[in-house]
Amino acid sequence: MMSLLDWASHGLWGLNAWEIVLFTMVVTHVTMISVTIFLHRHQAHRALDLHPIASHFFRFWLWLTTGQVTKEWASIHRKHHAKCEQPEDPHSPHVYGIKTVLLQGYELYRKAARDQETMTRYGHGTPNDWLERHLYARFSWLGVVVMLLIDLALLGAGGLAVWAVQMMWTPVMAAGIINGAAHYWGYRNFEAPDASTNISPWGILIAGEELHNNHHTYPTSAKLSVKRYEFDIGWAYISLLQRLKLATVKKTPPRLAVGAVRAVADEQTLEVLIQNRFELMARYAKGMRQAFKDELSALKARHPDAGVIRAARNWLHRDAEKIPAAVAAHLAAAREASPVLDKMVVMREELRQMWLNRSHTREQLTADLQTWCQRAEASGIAALQEFSLRLRSARA
Repeated sequence: MMSLLDWASHGLWGLNAWEIVLFTMVVTHVTMISVTIFLHRHQAHRALDLHPIASHFFRFWLWLTTGQVTKEWASIHRKHHAKCEQPEDPHSPHVYGIKTVLLQGYELYRKAARDQETMTRYGHGTPNDWLERHLYARFSWLGVVVMLLIDLALLGAGGLAVWAVQMMWTPVMAAGIINGAAHYWGYRNFEAPDASTNISPWGILIAGEELHNNHHTYPTSAKLSVKRYEFDIGWAYISLLQRLKLATVKKTPPRLAVGAVRAVADEQTLEVLIQNRFELMARYAKGMRQAFKDELSALKARHPDAGVIRAARNWLHRDAEKIPAAVAAHLAAAREASPVLDKMVVMREELRQMWLNRSHTREQLTADLQTWCQRAEASGIAALQEFSLRLRSARA
């Protein structure tokens, strides 16, 4: 029979150190999957529907391992999207500073959760059944206490360390890294109207949330990966839940189809441009990068300043309001040194204005698009000509 000392040292399971590490990895991974599938994709964005069995499992697990109140999380995240990078954003590193969000992300979250106006305005549609009112929301602290007792019972003294990691995991990974690093460092597939980035093309450790620029571009998509080289493990679990009839996906990222080249850009072409603007502008950016390579020798000859070269490479494809003042002069010098690059920047902005313009009729915008394509194809710039032909061949 197990003595009290043996139980205190090893718990009921008697796991060794490596087995405890593995156990910790498993339980924290389940927590992240619960956050991304239930709180984020299902509750905040309604990108999928969950069977009551799956939905309640995720609610129970999050109560047990995080003490998270669904309405609070969904409300704060919805407000983040509505006010992204603005003073009202609950946790933007461009408002509070990257250090603050990384190290004090949980405190920012708690402050936002106390704002009743945020809860009222953005908390609609979240669970409000008997269990939520009388247990999960009312006694949100109780679940983590139960989790501590379970960890201690199964693992003995080591359970305290496991519990500490569980308690830190979501505040560090979600409140800190996703809200901070994913709006500060990384790569961007799309010129979303905020500072979101993809931290890594392989969304495993944070269950797919690493693909944050993709998410801000298509916020109602249940799938966060868009490129062939990207992997979203959260989507893998959602696909499994679909096969088990425990989930129904409502939306995924749009995929641009290509057919025969239209004689002229018409209203359907305009509609395709507006609906698929992020993907099309990403392709335009690819053409700009190729044009930069073609113009590199001439740029170096006319303007050997390394800052000018970096500005041309890194900022030509960005929206004007996203360009830092510190590089604006270098970018202007690059455009002056290369009429080709200048032309591509000017025509990119003209194209962007077609879905931002609220004063022109659809007929006027269609005529503008036709003129744009004609000018692109007559420009003598290969990247512009190729883009225009692809645009005229695009289908919804």
